[in-house]
Amino acid sequence: MDLRRRHLTTGPWIMGLIFAGAWLAGCGCGSCLAGTPDEETFARRRAALVSELRSEIRDPAVLSAIGKVPRHRFVPEAQLDEAYGNYPLPIGQGQTISQPFIVAYMTESLKLHRGDKVLEVGTGSGYQAAILAEIGARVYSLEIIDELSRRAGRILSDLGYQVALRVADGWDGWPEEAPFDAIIITAAPRAIPPPIVAQLREGGRLSVPLGPEGSQVLYTYVKRDGKLVELARLDVRFVPMTGKALR
Repeated sequence: MDLRRRHLTTGPWIMGLIFAGAWLAGCGCGSCLAGTPDEETFARRRAALVSELRSEIRDPAVLSAIGKVPRHRFVPEAQLDEAYGNYPLPIGQGQTISQPFIVAYMTESLKLHRGDKVLEVGTGSGYQAAILAEIGARVYSLEIIDELSRRAGRILSDLGYQVALRVADGWDGWPEEAPFDAIIITAAPRAIPPPIVAQLREGGRLSVPLGPEGSQVLYTYVKRDGKLVELARLDVRFVPMTGKALR
């Protein structure tokens, strides 16, 4: 694994953010859709993306999910042509849809089995939740921004993915549904929320980026004897976790 690989979440995307705002507002103007690729083109691009990821992602279930989930359904209309680029894209509200490599890497790191109960902290676009659901996980996803949660819910429902969604501060987890076989956090806190550790079952895995902007590391942990044991790390760059994580 190339530990220099980074998840870029910022950049010169002023026009992209403007278009994302129009998308979130429900823009359906013809100019936004001009030149939209067809489903056959999207399918070819998904296949090309899977081929690109094969050099670093080994789990066939994860690669299969990347090849099936239509990422273009989760991005702003103005960026449909970039939907299968291996980089993040802005989705509005200061948030991004993660780089496909990072989505695949985090999913693979959880070592999931069909039927595993997974908590996602940070629904965002809903793409990561769709990947988890595609491989057979029972997904519970928290999002602090109501607008993003509602939009993700509509897309996931349209695609037939059954994901339990809640608008809440991810710092607290989802205690009523604990314990979880795995937990994935898709925004970076400076420290692991104690409720998250408590809600992870013994032997379960946690994937979480930690640290301030510009100096973050994505950690994979397993819970043993009530404590987190580090398994792997990768230099990354995520949007910061908000809410109680900023206290």
